[in-house]
Amino acid sequence: MDIREEVKKYLPKDVVGEILFEAAKIVIYTNSKEFFLNSNGTIREIVDNIKKRVEVRLLPDLVKDQEEAEKKIREIVPEEAGITNIVFDTERSRVIIEAEKPGLVIGKQGETLQKIKRETLWVPIVMRTPPIKSQLIEDIRSVLYIYSNYRKKFLNQVGERIYSGWKHGEKADEWIRLSFLGGAREVGRSALYLQTQESRILLDCGINVASEKDAYPHLDAPEFNIKDLDAVILSHAHLDHSGFIPYLYKYGYKGPVYTTAPTRDISALLQLDLVRIQRNEGKDPIYTSEEIKEMVKHTVTLNYEEVTDITPDIRITLYNAGHILGSAVVHVHIGNGLHNLVYTGDIKYSRTNLLSPANNQFPRAETLVIESTYGGKDNIMPPQKELDGYVAEIIKNTLGRGGKLLVPVLGSGRGQEVLILIHRLISEGQIDPIPVYIDGMVWDITAIHTAYPEYLNSRIRREIFAKDNNPFIEPYIKRIGSQEEREKLIEEEGPAVILATSGMLNGGPSVWYLKQLAENKKNGLLFTSYQAEGTLGRRIQEGEKEIAFREGQETHIIKINMEINKLEISGHADRKELINYVKKCSPRPRKVIVVHGENSRCIDLASSLHKMMRIETITPRNLDAIRLR
Repeated sequence: MDIREEVKKYLPKDVVGEILFEAAKIVIYTNSKEFFLNSNGTIREIVDNIKKRVEVRLLPDLVKDQEEAEKKIREIVPEEAGITNIVFDTERSRVIIEAEKPGLVIGKQGETLQKIKRETLWVPIVMRTPPIKSQLIEDIRSVLYIYSNYRKKFLNQVGERIYSGWKHGEKADEWIRLSFLGGAREVGRSALYLQTQESRILLDCGINVASEKDAYPHLDAPEFNIKDLDAVILSHAHLDHSGFIPYLYKYGYKGPVYTTAPTRDISALLQLDLVRIQRNEGKDPIYTSEEIKEMVKHTVTLNYEEVTDITPDIRITLYNAGHILGSAVVHVHIGNGLHNLVYTGDIKYSRTNLLSPANNQFPRAETLVIESTYGGKDNIMPPQKELDGYVAEIIKNTLGRGGKLLVPVLGSGRGQEVLILIHRLISEGQIDPIPVYIDGMVWDITAIHTAYPEYLNSRIRREIFAKDNNPFIEPYIKRIGSQEEREKLIEEEGPAVILATSGMLNGGPSVWYLKQLAENKKNGLLFTSYQAEGTLGRRIQEGEKEIAFREGQETHIIKINMEINKLEISGHADRKELINYVKKCSPRPRKVIVVHGENSRCIDLASSLHKMMRIETITPRNLDAIRLR
């Protein structure tokens, strides 16, 4: 059955110009202005019957002139909305309105948007202008605008695949196979390959930044053929989950990547930084900015709890994972009720300074694939109040003796968690206002956070929206943007907190600061994230007191005299949270597959879950394959 013909059955005669797909969404381009403005009842009937998302737009040659439409939009939208850009997507009859206060563009119950639609005949799309300027967001939006015509054709092709029907027939022998191409009994290069008789899907495709030997997923596995790949689903932006996706485009992949908008933006930034680091180290980058641009062009962004088909027999829903901005738990519905798989990616099952806890309520769930980064018996983290007091004490002690506190952070997640924590400690009077210097990608990713406050927890959203008190924009937060500013901070500025990437001291400005600060006992080092085996951070954390750095032909020995402190302000669930997540998962899965953890932690968590809940658990190795049905 052609779904377009099915849609036409509900439409008045002679109103259809053409029907196209935007991935799983069905777009009716009409030649009738009256139908465009008064089609809600008809569209509701179609949606109720075919259970797909449907939208009506006017044919591009019938909308108002762009200059006239822009003038009308600026008349309709109140000035205090702060419109910063208006872009006309002529191929798709849409107008994108970027504004500092999107709520004022939308209006009460969408009244302003409806007025724009009525008076311009364009479909308005509203985007937030980040309070902190983000060149990356501007570049990504620019790519999407420039390649609008390409996107229209690409999204229609994706829809053609989704609605093409089952190649092997719905009554064929149905089977489901899950292969582990990376991230099994290890942290890094996560890549799960899901196969059905109809579909080939990658769940994440990352790299292991801490490994030279085993950095990349096993795309040479016999079952994987890039020509057969239908879609990639990206759980979140960290490179151990996203870092190898541009490589797929380098070698011919032209299909979609499904993820959230913040994940698209942050992953592109992290990938660009990876290319820069590899070049600085004298290596040939594994891909270039061109392949990253290809990924952006082919990304289909989804909101949390938005259900969408991605192939004829696979439907997905993304839910909040609580790990970093935009991170998602992926619910995969396979076949006509054949099987439901939940892939957690990385999760945090408690409220943090930044995010709400991970979702574990699903329509159905037979198999759960869960991470185990902190799944070992000893991986229990202290309560938040204790952590707050610990951080406050470290800051007061270090700055009190005239020192600087270096906090190596992951650019995405941990850096913003530490910023919010310091903001809260100052707000509650636990510490005095202190200068906080930000170096590296922390600033750029913080800017992305300000563009998507709807992904943050309710308390932060209230501060941003109700009080107009954005905790990411404070006078004590200062950006370091050059080597000259770094040197001035070390030589001239007094006591301060320095947040710098990378969090594992395996590159980035944090290593430069370490060299300058390490030998002075007044200074301090505070680890806030997981330190992978083999990294400089892990070696210092385990007590190494002398570090050799090679510069050109010379080797310099740096003594670690600064005070070393460790605090897991982790975006990962600890052992207790992981067990509670499975216990409270609704419905209770019949099978739990444990991945993304050191060997002993995977095995330990799986064993404990089995003993506690009498549930089948599996700890696969890389290149293992499991038949789920």
